[in-house]
Amino acid sequence: MTTVSAATVQFTHRPGDKAYNLGVVERFAAEAAARGVQLLTFPEMCLTGYWHVIGLDRAGIAALAEPVPDGPSVQALRALARRYGIVVGAGLVEAAGGTFHNSYVVAEPDGAWHVHRKIHAFESEHITPGAAYTVFESPTLGATLGVLICYDNNIVENARITALMGADILLAPHQTGGTASRSPHAMGVIDPALWAAREQNPAAIEAEFAGDKGRGWLMRWLPSRAHDNGMFLLFANGVGEDSGEVRTGNAMILDCYGRILAETSRARDEMVCAELDLTLLDRSTGRRWLRGRRPELYGPLTVPTGRELHPREARFSPEPA
Repeated sequence: MTTVSAATVQFTHRPGDKAYNLGVVERFAAEAAARGVQLLTFPEMCLTGYWHVIGLDRAGIAALAEPVPDGPSVQALRALARRYGIVVGAGLVEAAGGTFHNSYVVAEPDGAWHVHRKIHAFESEHITPGAAYTVFESPTLGATLGVLICYDNNIVENARITALMGADILLAPHQTGGTASRSPHAMGVIDPALWAAREQNPAAIEAEFAGDKGRGWLMRWLPSRAHDNGMFLLFANGVGEDSGEVRTGNAMILDCYGRILAETSRARDEMVCAELDLTLLDRSTGRRWLRGRRPELYGPLTVPTGRELHPREARFSPEPA
């Protein structure tokens, strides 16, 4: 297979309302299948809800979490993959042997499944960061997929390792944009009133989505993850109010040169689609750079500096003096 028909979705989930969220996933899966899509991605933790978990105690998270693959949400996701003959990925809170993870499940039409646990999870002290990379061959697509969830993508080493493990297409599910960043020139808070008034004044909220709180911030780094590592990239994101914060959507698909193939800045649930030309991969700039590496010089990358923090501390702790 030399091309993959891909789609990525932004949507406003309802906190803890798995039935509603699965209904949205099913609606887009049916639309994707009707349009001939082979690979479909949804946002981080879109099945269970995302930002409300910061206010949940351990019992609350336990009530929200499900085992993988035997929980009802993942079983429903696998059923959709079989029904429509597409590879489909979506995020949830996973329960695994007494621990909880921010996880992303990718289901194949043949019943196979894969799960990535967010390496840099910070949402709750009760959610344990993952400790492994997730790269696998999809027989349905004839391509190798990798998964990095939200903050995982910000760390350049994660994208590089995923590429070195053979990923052709990086699935990058997020819940981002419109947040109160401690970096003065990254993102920024969006007034929820603008989202509430989106039908009367869509231009106001969509200007925020297209500006530095959304797309402008993404353009500073997201294309480089694709270009520098020679991977296609599917960016799926929440959109709209999420327990006090406003996600900016900006669903997009990038090719292995970092070029945008499809995107949206609209303030609504939406799917964008594009054809991925896999013949571009081998001669892409990023792949040539990978072949030009000198690993014998990179030992310092594995040596702790003493400034490393747990993902939760890195996200929420005060700035160093």
